[in-house]
Amino acid sequence: MDSFYAAIEERENSELQGKAIVVCMLSGRSELSGAVSTCNYTARESGIKAGMPCSKAKKLNPEAVFLPVRKDFYTSVSDRVMEILRSYADARETGEAFEQISIDEAFLEITEKTGGDFNLAFEIGNQIKNEVKDKEKLTCSVGVGPNKLIAKMASSVQKPDGITVISPDKLERFLWPLKVSKLWGIGNVTAGKLQEMGIVTIKDLAEHDVIDLISTFGKTRGVWLKQAASGIDNSPLKEREGSEQIGRIATLPEDTLDVNLISQLLDRLAGDVISKLDSRELSFKTVTITVINSKFRMYTKSRTLNHPAYSKETLLEVTREILNEFLSESRTEFRRVGIRVGELQKRIGQKSLFDY
Repeated sequence: MDSFYAAIEERENSELQGKAIVVCMLSGRSELSGAVSTCNYTARESGIKAGMPCSKAKKLNPEAVFLPVRKDFYTSVSDRVMEILRSYADARETGEAFEQISIDEAFLEITEKTGGDFNLAFEIGNQIKNEVKDKEKLTCSVGVGPNKLIAKMASSVQKPDGITVISPDKLERFLWPLKVSKLWGIGNVTAGKLQEMGIVTIKDLAEHDVIDLISTFGKTRGVWLKQAASGIDNSPLKEREGSEQIGRIATLPEDTLDVNLISQLLDRLAGDVISKLDSRELSFKTVTITVINSKFRMYTKSRTLNHPAYSKETLLEVTREILNEFLSESRTEFRRVGIRVGELQKRIGQKSLFDY
């Protein structure tokens, strides 16, 4: 995804359109004590980048809009984006065809859908971009390659809103002119050691004696460096057990604290979530409710169940409990509400009483 957090904030508040937006992890000690989490491309033109102190970013662009990270809200958007991506991955009985590696990034295996045709892969990449833009009003950049390493590196070539295809016959032309620090998986320490060895480009690394690499970095790392520089990566896709979440969030017909209006929307969102769980035969153990009020402030509350569940009745029961807590505490009308379930796992064993 392209400047994911900042892009979501722009989408949510039309007054932010065209402005430099900086999303910060704030410490709370003072107004801008903390570090930049991400920023949009307008802010990057001022030299602002992730990891920079927010106070420094403010000096670089005093006109920029500084916002606190709303991780739960971004996660709920991510859940929907990931469902779109997953729908394009191969349907495989054995082995994984989808791997989410962060809140805004994932790998998809599409070998079976394309029959290994990289032109068809380009078309699928464009379909993904169009569906994400149509349904979420956000842009993403796509990289297509013969393995994870190349796909990951290709995805950064034409940011934002781009697509880059690197077929096997283009590997050396793509990789070798790049500085060795650009190879995915190489950090600053390794890049520094390689430069001390006279290895500046990825081509230098590919042509370097593997025995020398092994003596410096150890057998596993040395062999990997040699192979990666030639575009070789055999690592499989692997879904992280228990880390995935499924969620839905939507805007209320009007800003309100009316329990009936809010409950009607939550009922619909719960139905969507359960439908997704049913299609993949999953159960859940955690339920999170997200509320964004008319002042664009976000609040979340979560519950963890004693056992995995997958019925709509159970989900709604927990949802109503949390909603009542929110309503008893809030004086500001709600603008958006969302439901998210986590600690997902395959349904096994006997049904619970709730399922009857």
